[in-house]
Amino acid sequence: MPTPAPPPGPKRRVMGAGKQLHAGPVTYLVLVLFAVISLAPLVWTAIAASRTNTRLAQTPPPFWFGGNLFKNLQTAWEQAAMGTAMLNSVIVASAITVGTVVFSTLAGFAFAKLKFRFSSTLLLMTIGTMMIPPQLAVVPLYLWMSDLGWSNQLQTVILPTLVSAFGTFFMRQYLVQALPTELIEAARVDGASSLRVVWHVVFPAARPAMAVLGLLTFVMAWNDFLWPIIALTQENPTVQVALNSLGTGYIPDDSVIMAGALLGTLPLLIAFLLFGKQIVGGIMQGAVKG
Repeated sequence: MPTPAPPPGPKRRVMGAGKQLHAGPVTYLVLVLFAVISLAPLVWTAIAASRTNTRLAQTPPPFWFGGNLFKNLQTAWEQAAMGTAMLNSVIVASAITVGTVVFSTLAGFAFAKLKFRFSSTLLLMTIGTMMIPPQLAVVPLYLWMSDLGWSNQLQTVILPTLVSAFGTFFMRQYLVQALPTELIEAARVDGASSLRVVWHVVFPAARPAMAVLGLLTFVMAWNDFLWPIIALTQENPTVQVALNSLGTGYIPDDSVIMAGALLGTLPLLIAFLLFGKQIVGGIMQGAVKG
């Protein structure tokens, strides 16, 4: 006798391959809420920069834009020498970003795919440097740069941060999964030198992680304040050092300070608007490879 068919169970919706998922109203509500919370400090900075110092001191504070935005921006630009500061910050942040991305990728590749003695010990020592507070290195670092005759020069800020332990560990963890060892061996069989393997195999495979590391490094270098305020003066400042001069005086003008902070933030916003699509695409590509 034929075996009776089992009773039909509850119907299940099977999502077809390649079918796009659609977000519901709750998802949009949560995203809008997070967007409002994230943009609130920037919007408040712009509102404060468009008001007078007297209005900011009143209660309740203003919740809409005033008419003094361009006046305060011009005042902050002139008082803080923002032209020179912007140029210096672009040079410093770009040099630090390029150096960190290149050197961290090379070191990460070495720790991930090359076999050499004491590799695990060196990796642990590299990670261990992340536990040391940067404030402890300020005095010896300043004495070292002073002995080199680099006081108040941009290389004083650039040189100590050309490579980072975090970047090395980050690239190492990515290349362990994203770069097949067989691909390196195939390049070696074809007669590729070490430099050619790095240029044609390692860098293309690491491009998504390099984009993410580059964005994080640029933002950190642009916003760095502790070491630049010690190594540089108001004659040759970065943006954060220049903004420090706006807070001086018996009664600091908060509206001008906010205008200067807005000027210092605009280059980061412009960079993300220009390269955000490539960076997000690199992150997604890295997620697919992983």
